[in-house]
Amino acid sequence: MNPSTQLSQEAGPIGIFDSGYGGLTILSRIRETLPEYDYIYLGDNARAPYGTRSFEIVYEFTLQAVRKLFEMGCQLIILACNTASAKALRSIQQKDLPFIDPRRRVLGVIRPTAECIGSITQSRHVGILGTDGTIKSQSYVLEIQKLFPDIRVSGEACPLWVSLVENNEYNSPGADYFVQLYIQRLLKKDPNIDTLILGCTHYPLLINKIRQYTPQNITVVAQGEYVAKSLQDYLRRHPEMDALCTKQGNCHFFTTESEEKFKESASIFLNQSVLVETISLG
Repeated sequence: MNPSTQLSQEAGPIGIFDSGYGGLTILSRIRETLPEYDYIYLGDNARAPYGTRSFEIVYEFTLQAVRKLFEMGCQLIILACNTASAKALRSIQQKDLPFIDPRRRVLGVIRPTAECIGSITQSRHVGILGTDGTIKSQSYVLEIQKLFPDIRVSGEACPLWVSLVENNEYNSPGADYFVQLYIQRLLKKDPNIDTLILGCTHYPLLINKIRQYTPQNITVVAQGEYVAKSLQDYLRRHPEMDALCTKQGNCHFFTTESEEKFKESASIFLNQSVLVETISLG
């Protein structure tokens, strides 16, 4: 039997996946832009962080999450995770979707961010702050230079920033040292940077401190706004996919970790309480 015949083509919610909680910043901006749609947010919090894991493991875990969201009725999934977008998206799009269901779509957060950069940078020197996995993957460098070959891209891994956010220390005085440290390291690599991409969905919670230690002439780019606009444009250009997205304004949350822990962390990212269910992947 062709595997594509096993999945229903009925309309369903838009799936939003992240390894942890940072994808909630993407979900928040998407819901602001497209409030009428239904969403399922799935966080693989039990196996986070993905940033330090190998390509093979990130691909395996992300594919499990994609299959789960398809089973839950999603026709369109956004990988609201830079590491998953960097290490797993292309393989899933090219190798797996044709066999799972070629009519469904999985999109990432790196290309929408890359597409906006050409109109923002004046010096044509851009910096990326991200997890170790995202920086090592060179995904931003490849995407930006594919679109804008004249732009020079430099990256710096910020291995402690995710912990600062998830431990609710992002506004603490102790965060200042590590925020300043990585920004200074990046600017030493290229003092001509005038645009700084926050290449991790956790980093918007650090944005006040990031701006504090970033020279005023540098534009700081958080992803949520651009991913949301890109999704809105995608659905406008693909009415056949838009028709497969239900629109009742609902949002459901699922985690592979404990419900209480998710609720506590989600309140940091969303400034609201949520109902969540625990599910298993793999």
